Amino acid sequence: MTDYERAEHATRLRGLLYLACPDAPASAIESTADAITQHSEEAPSEPVPEAADLSQPKEQPSDAVQLNLSGAILSGADLHGANLDDANLSGANLSGANLRGANLSGANLRGANLRGANLNDANLSGASLFSVDLRTAKLRSAKLPFAQLSFAELAVADLTAANLNDANLRGAGLTGANLSGAILRGANLTGANLTGANLIEANLSGAILRGANLTAANLINADLIDTNLTAANLTGAGLTGAKSMHRPARAIWNRDTRWPANLASDIAEHSDEVSPGVYQVRDGGKSLVSSTGRI
Repeated sequence: MTDYERAEHATRLRGLLYLACPDAPASAIESTADAITQHSEEAPSEPVPEAADLSQPKEQPSDAVQLNLSGAILSGADLHGANLDDANLSGANLSGANLRGANLSGANLRGANLRGANLNDANLSGASLFSVDLRTAKLRSAKLPFAQLSFAELAVADLTAANLNDANLRGAGLTGANLSGAILRGANLTGANLTGANLIEANLSGAILRGANLTAANLINADLIDTNLTAANLTGAGLTGAKSMHRPARAIWNRDTRWPANLASDIAEHSDEVSPGVYQVRDGGKSLVSSTGRI
């Protein structure tokens, strides 16, 4: 067995041992997997001594070893309510897994596959989700403040009422995602793709959406106070009823874009046609139109 094969074997064993003994100490799972791997080419005559530690209580937080499930295959696993805070799940396959109500705060999920996973009500505060696959995942009412989701794939994901305060979603793919009622105060969505996304009544106050693609996105009644939409693509976007919106410098729009009633004429006056039926808002700072009318 090559070193690579041993490493792959240990990775799979850690996942299996966690599923079998979710309350075992992280150090026991690690040492047992390593011990079994070292003897993987021998006919087993008795359990490895390290396995006895799997029945021990978990370490106290001050002494806890990080649970290492990097690369583990946990697709379809029932992990609802699991405590995986600060765990290393980078590159793990959790597609279709049930993680409803799980605690993944501070977890490392970089590059993990969570496609179709159920993360409703899960706690992912401060989790690292860089380049994670969350397409079609369920994240209703999930807690994701300060989560790192840059370049994550969230197409058609359900993020209804999710808390994404100060989350980093730079370059994320959110095509067709449901973010209705989501809280995105201070979130960074620079360059994100929100084509066809549902942002009805979402709170985007202080969020950064520079260069974001919001083609055909629905932002009806969204909170846009101090939201940065510079150079965003708002072609066909629905913005009626959006609160406290300012004129978005260099934003692209067309005749299908629906502006808040108090902004429509102001934006038309400060835009240039860049191609037939397509317009770009000129530079020049905030609009002189308030939520109640012209100042």
